[in-house]
Parts: sequence; C-alpha cells; structure tokens
Amino acid sequence: MKALILAGGYGTRLWPLTKDKPKPLLPVAGKPVIEYLLEKIVEINVSEIIISTNIRFQENFEKYLSQMSLTNIRLVVEPSRSENEKLGAVRALANLAPKIDDDCLIAAGDNIFTSSFKGLVWKFNHSHLPLVGLYNLENFELVKRYSAVVLGSGGKIVHFSEKPKEPKTTLIGTCLYLFPRRTLHRLNEYVNRGLDCDAPGNFIKWLSKKEAVQGFVLTGIWYDIGDMNTYQEANKYFSTLTTKKNERLIRNPFK
Repeated sequence: MKALILAGGYGTRLWPLTKDKPKPLLPVAGKPVIEYLLEKIVEINVSEIIISTNIRFQENFEKYLSQMSLTNIRLVVEPSRSENEKLGAVRALANLAPKIDDDCLIAAGDNIFTSSFKGLVWKFNHSHLPLVGLYNLENFELVKRYSAVVLGSGGKIVHFSEKPKEPKTTLIGTCLYLFPRRTLHRLNEYVNRGLDCDAPGNFIKWLSKKEAVQGFVLTGIWYDIGDMNTYQEANKYFSTLTTKKNERLIRNPFK
C-alpha cells in the first residue's frame, strides 16, 4: 500500500499566511500541519509516501523534506503557479493514478486527525472496497459546510451530498480515502466526463452510484484547516495538549 498526500492548493482563505508558504507547512502548536498526518501514515507502514504539490511551493516542500529522516517519501510537482492555474484535487489524482501501482491511502495535506488510521486499514483489508474516512460532527448546521453521508448495512454509503442545505445526518466525509488500485483507474473516467474536479467529494458521490463504497467513522478530533478560524482553533487545541503533557512530565518525569 502507498500513501498520497494532496498539497497542491494555494490556501487563499488564509492569506497572508499562505502567500509564501503552503498551508500544510503552517505551524500548529509548533509543528507543521502535514507532520500530524505523516505521523498517522507512518504507523500503518506504507511502502511509499507521495506528496503532490505545485511549482510555486516546490522549494518549500523540498526544504522541509530535506530535514526529514523518512527515506520512502517523494515529491511530485504539478505545473501550476496560481489558484487560477491549479488542476484541482481530482484531476491531480487522475494524472498520478497511472503511476501508482498499488492500493493507495489518499489524504488532504491540510487535515489533522488524532484518530489512528489502523482501523481504517483493517476494514479496507477485509473488504477491499473503496473506503472513505468519516467523522461525526454531531451538529446539523456544521454539516452544511461539508459532505453529508448516510450509511446503510455493512457500512456501505447509500447517500452522499456536497454541502447539503438540509442534511439528514451529522456524518460527514473527510478528505481521507483508501482506494484499491482498480478504483484509481476510474479517476480518469470521471475527469473525461467533464465533471467537477476541484472537490474530491464529488468523485466519491459519483463513484458511490457506480459501485459499492464503504465508510469508516473515525474517532478523536478532526480539523480541516480551511480558514483562519479553524487554523486558530487547531493551534489552541494542540497547544493546550502540549502544555498539559509538559505539566505532567514536570510533576513526574518517569511518566
């Protein structure tokens, strides 16, 4: 199994922070956003990690990776320099799909999960069906910003809608997927139909009508670093965790 991290966006809603630095490299509690994701990926022992970015932020990622101890990680660069030129997440995936000769975990580089990915991988290995990482927001109003997901028997996705006006569920789809190799080939089929290539959720909506797609509900905390509010919330949450951890170590350095 391989892993692909999507980091080709320009983070315009976080300007000026992201004018000269890609969103996945912004610090959250002193650690780059993407590092939280890499820690979860390393736990599941993938054979290779691919980071997909653009020409504008190529040097930023090259510098970051040069400081990493991981040897099974590489950068793939798409030919765009601005928001107007970007390929969109689905088209970027479709371009990479022929070069990925294995099942693949796909994740957005601006998402932070505290949940382990081991359960997601376990379910995938037992079904070998396309799998989407879900999160229960427990708030119908918040669901309107994301993709609402209804699950049927066996965890099969029976309904998927982007930014619903009247959601019937508080389950949402995160940008975390596990695709068997055969599903990667369907990305070009989707793109060639001229369908929306920006939001990956639109591909999942289309795919779930073509074949069985399963959902896996993640536990813990999830942050989609989309704007200044969520960025500040994530910083506050993880900074508090770090402070509490340091306090415990000071009280008892043997724990």
